[in-house]
Amino acid sequence: MTEAQPEPRRETANHLRIAIGAFRRRVDEAAIAGELTNPQLTALSRLDRLGPMTTTALARREQITPQAMGTTISGLEKLGLIARTPHTTDARQSILTLTPEGLAALHTGRNAVTDKITAALEESFTDTDLATLTAAASLIERLAELL
Repeated sequence: MTEAQPEPRRETANHLRIAIGAFRRRVDEAAIAGELTNPQLTALSRLDRLGPMTTTALARREQITPQAMGTTISGLEKLGLIARTPHTTDARQSILTLTPEGLAALHTGRNAVTDKITAALEESFTDTDLATLTAAASLIERLAELL
């Protein structure tokens, strides 16, 4: 009697879970105290790609509570990387925008983890591999939004 083969989508889901878990652990190990955290970098990236929005909209996009996003935003604001402006129709809310310093922090890639990933990509991956990883990153981001 032969063992049943796992269903391909379930096998892919398990492989992704394991691979992403290992990647996250390595990223956490490589982080240096004092640099931007992953949640901070993600918030900056969302504001850069999607434009100004409220803390609530940003939290919804990341599927976290507004309070958790508020903590992240507070840290970014103290660093001068984002600015708040009054919401035009809801006085209880503010619109978040990147400051020039926030845009520079995001686009210069001055982050030890990003530097390590970049070095690994340059040393060990072909242009074809890089194209595959770029496509995979977009698909993984889309998958995350669906969970």
